Amino acid sequence: MGHKTADNGWKRNIDNIREVFDFMEVLGSGASSEVFMVKEKNTGRKYAMKCVVKKNRNTSLENEIAVLKRIKHENIVALEDFYESQTHYYLVMQLVSGGELFDRLLNQGMFSEKDASLVIKEVLEGVNYLHKNGIVHRDLKLENLLYYSQDDNSKIMITDFGLSKIEDNGIMSTTCGTPGYVAPEVLGQKPYSKAVDCWSIGVITYILLCGYPPFYEDSEILLFSKIKKAEYEFESPFWDDISESAKDFVRNLIQKDPELKPSNFLTNFLHSLVVFSSTHYLDLLRIPRKDKHKLSLTHVTQAAANSTSLDS
Repeated sequence: MGHKTADNGWKRNIDNIREVFDFMEVLGSGASSEVFMVKEKNTGRKYAMKCVVKKNRNTSLENEIAVLKRIKHENIVALEDFYESQTHYYLVMQLVSGGELFDRLLNQGMFSEKDASLVIKEVLEGVNYLHKNGIVHRDLKLENLLYYSQDDNSKIMITDFGLSKIEDNGIMSTTCGTPGYVAPEVLGQKPYSKAVDCWSIGVITYILLCGYPPFYEDSEILLFSKIKKAEYEFESPFWDDISESAKDFVRNLIQKDPELKPSNFLTNFLHSLVVFSSTHYLDLLRIPRKDKHKLSLTHVTQAAANSTSLDS
């Protein structure tokens, strides 16, 4: 696996993909694609295969492949191979089996600061790698963070590069992302930079620490209005036992001015994570899951359903 031929040494043409792989089970599906667990017949190795129906032109898929071809990192789901038939494109991806970070959050309600810091440290390392290679993810959210395995101490894997962008001059303008995670400058239809990923990481950290999102409204108009103003709070009693260093970490990321969002993650923020994880060790955050908390998790679920380009 991993040997590439044809089309600049990467894409491989094939008549029948089932001659190479056994299809074992469906892992997910969308409007024009399905993801299967497959086993390569020659080696017995298992992969996740994204099968995409061909359209006249699939710029999102082309972009995703262009990005994935450039990257290799222990916290990013890897593209192992790419096939094309007359009717489909087949992306052969590294198989991860631990499920979504979102699902573990739903099961636990919230994370301890120690656990949250370990998760975010790995996210920062992965995103820092992307930024150093000129790539902005643009759709970071709980559902796009996976556990490599079912182990409690499994590493985190970043996935779904359909909306990612290879920087040309450091400035982007397409309005895209997921409501609830998108940065103010994106909604304002202004040119923006890789700092939009910093904002999304701040939102993810906030949710991990308390179990609900910083921005939630029934109306997208009201939701976007709050995001543009960066209007959020550390509400009592949910944040009462969370350290000031953890709150400062969130404040540094969820702020309206993109110039103030640090983009050099490793030098600016990995130290901050060590600080807040070591000053507030908790076995479990004992904050009651009240009705508002449960309602907020519902809003997280609704936002996840809207993972798309908001206005391309």
